[in-house]
Amino acid sequence: MAEKGILYLCATPIGNLEDITLRVLRVLREADLIAAEDTRHTRKLLAHYGIRGRLTSYHAHNAKKKSEELLALVRAGKQVAVVSDAGLPGVSDPGAELVARAVAEGLPVVALPGACALVTALVVSGLRTDRFVFEGFLPRRGRKKALARLAREPRTIILYEAPHRLLQTLEAILAELGDRRVAVARELTKEFEEVYRGTVGEALDHFRAQPPRGEITIVLEGAECGAREDPGEKNGLAAEVREAEARGLSRVAAIKEVARRRGLKKRELYRVLLKEKGEA
Repeated sequence: MAEKGILYLCATPIGNLEDITLRVLRVLREADLIAAEDTRHTRKLLAHYGIRGRLTSYHAHNAKKKSEELLALVRAGKQVAVVSDAGLPGVSDPGAELVARAVAEGLPVVALPGACALVTALVVSGLRTDRFVFEGFLPRRGRKKALARLAREPRTIILYEAPHRLLQTLEAILAELGDRRVAVARELTKEFEEVYRGTVGEALDHFRAQPPRGEITIVLEGAECGAREDPGEKNGLAAEVREAEARGLSRVAAIKEVARRRGLKKRELYRVLLKEKGEA
């Protein structure tokens, strides 16, 4: 029986071609097959380093069929290197499914660390880095609902977004989560890299005036108090309801708006208001 091969997950540059490890370059040279999200993109990287590797495409549209082919090679003792267009394969791409199948079969899987857009954006954001949550791309449908679930998330929130949807996403964040601090990083490590830091409202003004281009990572400040013990304390839920009422909304409409924004049920807010009234 042939000895099992290895499935390598190779981190590739997210922009600057120099952001690649010597180990990844060696594995790409030695691999029996390189599975690439976009073979044209990967061919440019290989050419830059004088690597002549055998390439095959592996992306969301052929992942089911190609996964079996790639795992068959690993079973046969071959070395298969998986790369995405940028960063670590398995993060917001079909590589995660391939790894899950390989692990289930007991096949060797080795990750070669390197560039990663979400971590790179986080560390330059100026926001908290000790605790964070990565949400990837927000769903095109149900975006507001997804954001509402994050309303009380105290950790720094990291999102990926396409440039043509950035304004829509920032508008949704402002409506659902409020005007928090944010860092919008685009074209990371490339010639025209930009990291815009400010509030969500300020970022909207900036990118309305200067339409964004390139890959984008959004790093958003978490909820100030998160899951506070007493949601009715000063500047808490009850204060938000009063603020909505001050804008002209009826009591019922104000409670509905705050409940939606915070991802809560209306009866939870009613309990908070009743408690505050009793204490008063």
